[in-house]
Amino acid sequence: MTHRDATPSRGTGPDRTERELSEALAALADGVHASPDAYRTARGEWLRRERRRRLMLTVLVAVVFTLATLIGLWVLNQTPSHPGVIFSGLGSPPPVTPPAHPLIVP
Repeated sequence: MTHRDATPSRGTGPDRTERELSEALAALADGVHASPDAYRTARGEWLRRERRRRLMLTVLVAVVFTLATLIGLWVLNQTPSHPGVIFSGLGSPPPVTPPAHPLIVP
């Protein structure tokens, strides 16, 4: 402890701490001077970051869409060129008979 901390002559407790903190913050605030165009500069930087973020998002969406389209076309192109068993086109489909209604007796 320093000599100043050990002497109770100036008072102790929350009032002293609050006063000293207030004085320290006031001294700090007196030393800070904002430039006249600080808001305009900060807003310009924010708008640039916002435009860059939107541009990057647009490019990312375009790249993902293009890749998905190319992969889909590649997958569709991998199908066999010869007709399969299901879609052979030989013969005619079997006739479709409507199901009998359970309440109607023939």
